[in-house]
Amino acid sequence: MHELSIAQAVVQIVSDHAAGRRVEKVELRVGHLRQVVPAALEFAFELLASGSLLDGAELVIEDVPARGCCRECGTETVMSAFPLQCSDCRGFDLELLAGEELLVEAIELAGDEEMTIEGAAYGC
Repeated sequence: MHELSIAQAVVQIVSDHAAGRRVEKVELRVGHLRQVVPAALEFAFELLASGSLLDGAELVIEDVPARGCCRECGTETVMSAFPLQCSDCRGFDLELLAGEELLVEAIELAGDEEMTIEGAAYGC
């Protein structure tokens, strides 16, 4: 269950950026190709946040679809299943444009302060 290690990294990143302030909401961007199970990630996040400044924080997960550009015909395709394939020419030579993200996009701190976190990524 890689969701536990992802949740651990998210809690650490958010805790570092919150600098002792209470966290009310955490926004994540998770690419479809990361194959994260949202319910498992939410459970792990809740478990790890318990007793910390993130305890009770809302976790908002935005699923980013896999999107690629075909190197043969130039068509941009949103891909929802494997194999990743061009929707026009059915080719497999695609440049991946989106779908591998795993980012802490923003956190909302107590007192309505929102913080956008740049470069807070987990993994590749």
